[in-house]
Amino acid sequence: MESHSVEKIETQNQIPQIMEPSKGTSFFRTCVNGINALSGIGIISVPYALSQGGWLCLMLLFLVAIICCYTGILLQKCMSVSPSIKTYPDIGEFAFGNKGRILISIFLYLELYFVAIEFLILEGDNLQKLFPNAKIHFGCVKIVGREVFVLLVAIIILPTTWLKSLGLLAYVSIGGVLASIVLVFSIFWVGAIDGIGFEEKGVIWRWDGLISAISMYTFCYCGHAVFPTICNSMKDRSQFPKVLFVCFILSIITYGSMATMGYLMYGQNLMSQITLNLPTGKISSKIAIYTTLVNPITKYALVISPIATAIEDKLPLRKSKFIVSYFIRTFLVISTITVALTVPFFGYVMTFTGALLGVTVSILLPCLCYLKIKKPSYLEVVFIGMILVFGSSVAISGTYTSLKNIISHV
Repeated sequence: MESHSVEKIETQNQIPQIMEPSKGTSFFRTCVNGINALSGIGIISVPYALSQGGWLCLMLLFLVAIICCYTGILLQKCMSVSPSIKTYPDIGEFAFGNKGRILISIFLYLELYFVAIEFLILEGDNLQKLFPNAKIHFGCVKIVGREVFVLLVAIIILPTTWLKSLGLLAYVSIGGVLASIVLVFSIFWVGAIDGIGFEEKGVIWRWDGLISAISMYTFCYCGHAVFPTICNSMKDRSQFPKVLFVCFILSIITYGSMATMGYLMYGQNLMSQITLNLPTGKISSKIAIYTTLVNPITKYALVISPIATAIEDKLPLRKSKFIVSYFIRTFLVISTITVALTVPFFGYVMTFTGALLGVTVSILLPCLCYLKIKKPSYLEVVFIGMILVFGSSVAISGTYTSLKNIISHV
């Protein structure tokens, strides 16, 4: 990569503006995939994040969204330099050689892997709240509580991971988008109709929880690992910035509404997942908790697909490629089940993932790759420099805080 000048690449290797209809997803279906990548597991915990930082911390939710939308556009600009750039690791290799590919791949796939694990943990926690006495017997083996639901959800998720086309995944993804809408309205119904009310005042500002709040906000918007794959699947890739704009606007509305309602309902008594605060006797509460089952089911395949694809591309097998693909994706599901059954700290794991992996993949690496590949103006360099300082501060302090909390509770 180092032997090619940026000027030569820009003039000779532009990505085609329009792909054949059979080879790409439409604008709408791409938006569905993008919104689903952003609006998922974080919606359950964003009220708790707001309670950690106070009301003024809500501005940071918008700031993080603006930064992450901008860095998403930076990734698209990096991809436009050469048609050979199709994935996030490709961007890293183009910018920093093979070391850049390896580094980005490590952070990228670790982030996706931890997100997949969080999906299963969330499902187990919430379904256990509804059915605390659930248990299954397999001969002499008895599975009880949260473990039952982690396994059942994994069985439901497994077939969706075998889908290879993002166009097909869009039909699955639309369920996740609808689930987010249903969840927001269910929480509103609990507060407005079922007697909880919106009377908690909360606090204006909390310094001690500020870093945790920002880390969790970043987790909410850490879809960058999937953005290059989604962009590459489009019919017209020049429309990707518009896709990002639509996705982030809708996600801001969703997250902001949920955070505000949840904080007004429960104030400083919020748990790491707002569904754990809901009264189980109400139908609206059950709808909200059941909806949390739909979101991970519809998002899991989209998140795990890049990991599986990366592994499959490294294998030389040809004749039995489909069988090997099914095996790899099944193994990935089994491995996430194993980890999810041993991790008890949902909130702290989310903070750690957002601070170390989310900030690195969604904020720091896009900026560094863009500065290396392109030739930005002076003002753009200054702006990106400010983003790098902000991101580095959050990554260092957030990782330290989350690890400290995990160790103290262990």
